[in-house]
Amino acid sequence: QVHLVASGGGSVQAGGSLRLSCAATVYTYSMYCVGWFRQAPGKERERVAAVNSDGSTYYGDSVKGRFTISRDNAKKTVYLQMNSLKPEDTAMYYCAVSGSWCYPSQPQADFRYWGQGTQVTVST
Repeated sequence: QVHLVASGGGSVQAGGSLRLSCAATVYTYSMYCVGWFRQAPGKERERVAAVNSDGSTYYGDSVKGRFTISRDNAKKTVYLQMNSLKPEDTAMYYCAVSGSWCYPSQPQADFRYWGQGTQVTVST
């Protein structure tokens, strides 16, 4: 069983930055693909970034160049640094773990364990 705790959300003005954290309790966290997802009201949940155990990363088109995903395996934590935030980034953000390798267009069903979500609100 993997328990994930997401934190770091908040309210920020457009152009600002936030860093989200996803801490895990499982010993083998470093072996997993970890993704950050978001869901805005009335919209489908989308993956914004993912990182493999070797550090390779994937980003959604809407966040490329603005968001950076990274991991600290010693701390069992994955981070999402969000810069140049826009009002359209407003959403509940979730982290999740997949038992397989991260890859583009990966089904969300691959991600078996989910954190509780942290709200990000970007105002104009």
